[in-house]
Amino acid sequence: MANAGTTTILPEQLGKPLEESLDHLVENSNTVSWGEGKDVLAPSEQRAQDDAQSDAVHSHGAKSRKWIKKFFPSEETLDKLFAMEHMGNFVIDRTTGKKIFETMPIYVRVGMHLLFVSGCSYMSYSSVEKLLENQSIKQGKIYDQTGPEVKEHIESFIKTYDLPLEELLVKDLDQYPTFNSFFSRRLVPTARPITSPSDPSIVISPADCRMTVFNTVDQAKQLWIKGKQFTLPSLLTGDDDTETRFKEVQNDSTAAVSVARLAPQDYHRFHSPVEGVVGDIKDIHAVNPQAINEDLNVFTLNKRSVMLIHANFGPGRESVPIAFVAIGAMLVGSIGWSKKPGDKVLKGEELGWFQYGGSTTITVFPSKSGVAFDDDLVKNSENGMETLVRVGMEMGKVKQ
Repeated sequence: MANAGTTTILPEQLGKPLEESLDHLVENSNTVSWGEGKDVLAPSEQRAQDDAQSDAVHSHGAKSRKWIKKFFPSEETLDKLFAMEHMGNFVIDRTTGKKIFETMPIYVRVGMHLLFVSGCSYMSYSSVEKLLENQSIKQGKIYDQTGPEVKEHIESFIKTYDLPLEELLVKDLDQYPTFNSFFSRRLVPTARPITSPSDPSIVISPADCRMTVFNTVDQAKQLWIKGKQFTLPSLLTGDDDTETRFKEVQNDSTAAVSVARLAPQDYHRFHSPVEGVVGDIKDIHAVNPQAINEDLNVFTLNKRSVMLIHANFGPGRESVPIAFVAIGAMLVGSIGWSKKPGDKVLKGEELGWFQYGGSTTITVFPSKSGVAFDDDLVKNSENGMETLVRVGMEMGKVKQ
């Protein structure tokens, strides 16, 4: 029985208002995000900074972000929401050691963090899952559109996130026919130097990302995913009992796991953390890493693609299978691979790319690889903090 003074919302009453809200989020999804990656500010200070910037930056015809006040008219309420866990991501910049408040578009912050991890039971309804899936499809079509507004959108995106143009391999913005073509842009080779490229015992970050690492699966289950839905077989095979291609990795309960979460402003091509030879590639429905520690049935919204790499970690470990998993997030249109089975790959060489949205890669290193992650990454992860790293930075090494 509901408490006095409260109103119970029935599933059949939820559909229309939620649909209208999500439609509005998608239509205004290109407005400036809350938080611009600067040093930590109080929520009210951060909001004032964002509102000032939003007056100067408009994307896809959105005039401002005043519409957000329709959802959160009270400043006090908004401050409380930003103070809640998952309503703002604080990450450690590995280069400076500073804690920063992460840039994130408002539709991602509200859609992924508020709706998905708020604990609201209505997120388990199949109708809501279908609704979010439809919004993802709608958003993907927007970013594949061509026309004169594409360049304006790209320029606004560059200004919003202060992207360094000198890093672009193709610097002429007229050469990007769609926003997705810019989103999956390539960089000049010198933009992301590779740590110890000739030393196979050094493992590097596969992406510009916020990284979390666990030296064993058991540690991951304790600190990251609460031991509920996550298993290596479910991650790598989708619980397909007939799948045997990844058996050397999926059955190793002491394997090390790295989670590289990309934000929309990041460079969205991912690279090999090791040198080796590409094995099989399997496409399956995915786990949502931002919601995996919840009791919500939202996993079918995403897809993942798993690549097996026979990695060279040095003498005695010349062909150790590892699993590299590319996971599409809430509004990602597609995952593309630059390599195919049988291809040789160098450490730091491009493996593939994501289309628009936030995305994640997970790499599983079996225990026989001998890989142990760097102490600073482990410490931050144990403290529940992600670490901001770039492609090519060392993230671990083979134990001698």
